[in-house]
Amino acid sequence: MVSSTQQTDKRREIRARKAGKKNAKLRAKAGTPAFSIHPEGYDPKAPDAKPAQAE
Repeated sequence: MVSSTQQTDKRREIRARKAGKKNAKLRAKAGTPAFSIHPEGYDPKAPDAKPAQAE
């Protein structure tokens, strides 16, 4: 028969491992957050600026 302490420690270890896997899976599914490529106030004459709309 295993002691209560050993059993408790083992269960804690298992739960911690599962929690890590669950969080990693959620982070992977979340992907990258949306962010602005050219925020407001961006210099339109910069070399990497978006081209102007042709009319």
